[in-house]
Amino acid sequence: MLLVRKRGTTAFMQPGGKVDQGELPLAALIRELEEELGLVITADAATFLGSYQAPAANEPGFIVDCALYQVAMKPDDRAIPAAEIEEALWASVLEPCDLALAPLTREVIFPLLRQQLLSR
Repeated sequence: MLLVRKRGTTAFMQPGGKVDQGELPLAALIRELEEELGLVITADAATFLGSYQAPAANEPGFIVDCALYQVAMKPDDRAIPAAEIEEALWASVLEPCDLALAPLTREVIFPLLRQQLLSR
């Protein structure tokens, strides 16, 4: 799974960001991936996995509402940190992870994807 860390923070999380007023979640994902990582994807490359909530990693007292998508990437796609992203890396959901992870990533998304992979 591709994880990012914003400048001035310690927690890694999924790439993406806030949905602008009047914007659909998938359009926000497409925009954010290009702005933050230089990744250009189409709506056809994204599969909706569900909506989830968890405490925000970088905003104490706030809750993150997440429309989670799995994105099919091409072999030559490279995530290049830009904008507020300081670091991007790949992590396996099947192996132990010693990174500081955002609550949504640690408590919801890693277990969800691990279960999907193990049930195949």
